[in-house]
Amino acid sequence: MGERLHKMALVGAGMISVYHLRAWAALDVEIVAICDVVRENAVMRAKEFGIARVYDDPEKMFADGGFDAVDIAASVDAHAPLTRLAADHGVHVVLQKPMVETVAEAEGLVEYVGDKIRFMIHENYRFRPHYMTVRHWINQGRIGELRHIAMSCRGSGLCPRDGAEPFLVERQPYLKGFKRNLVFETMIHHLDVCRAIAGPLKVVSARVNRLATGLPGEDTAAILMEGANGLIATADGCICAPGYAPLHGDRLEIIGTKGTILMDYDSISLVGDATSTVRVDLLGRYQECFDIATKAFVDGVRNGTSFETDARDNLQTLRLMESVYLAAGVKVAA
Repeated sequence: MGERLHKMALVGAGMISVYHLRAWAALDVEIVAICDVVRENAVMRAKEFGIARVYDDPEKMFADGGFDAVDIAASVDAHAPLTRLAADHGVHVVLQKPMVETVAEAEGLVEYVGDKIRFMIHENYRFRPHYMTVRHWINQGRIGELRHIAMSCRGSGLCPRDGAEPFLVERQPYLKGFKRNLVFETMIHHLDVCRAIAGPLKVVSARVNRLATGLPGEDTAAILMEGANGLIATADGCICAPGYAPLHGDRLEIIGTKGTILMDYDSISLVGDATSTVRVDLLGRYQECFDIATKAFVDGVRNGTSFETDARDNLQTLRLMESVYLAAGVKVAA
């Protein structure tokens, strides 16, 4: 059975919130309240998107009520308490990734929420248009049974800049306090995509490193995984790579029994078939993955159908992410 979803609230009015709000604006759902601990941020977004109610206290917002669901785009340390608060008020949740910091915390949160509300993780990377194209080609059977996956991401966002902080630190100041950076914050997307493509995966080995100075978290990683029927998957990344764009770009090669897909940043092709190449305007279509994820949440609640990125599914991505750190010898907090 589906449920009503006509009015929403948003918690978190930072950089990423604009993409969430644009996605909601394209649907027949009204954002009636917005909350941020920095009230000025909430006021700014409220003016920009015509939101009537502004809060800096989420408990007050939930007490006032008047919304069916909440989009939580706050900092990760606020994810669990906000989700519990929503569950206590019977308000459905779509929660920005990562769900929480550790698997143990995630398991406790999923158990607490149970079936009180619908609970989806806003893990939108698998819905980005280049990855959607790759997944579509695989589903069409264009390369047969999957045998091998090799994924990488490269960016210069943590490279030093004369007279300024590194690009990613300026854009996302919270990285200064992240003891786990690249795998937890960025490559969790890549691990989720690998899962979406290959099914269950297990980390065999991993290494992480810090090339940038002055930050506690890793910016470089190499991961070896295995899947069903002998499938091998690798994922490696570096966001302190001179010469690359500040925002990382991805490369993905998938070898099957009938062919090989190569995705190189915005280009997707079948290896050996020059006529197959398609290009995706990644910057022009950046909003698209937010739109797809947001609509999936609305459709799932209204129709009573499952979410592709349900919280229980996302637990598997978190377990994979945490396994990387354990394999690399990095202590994971309890």
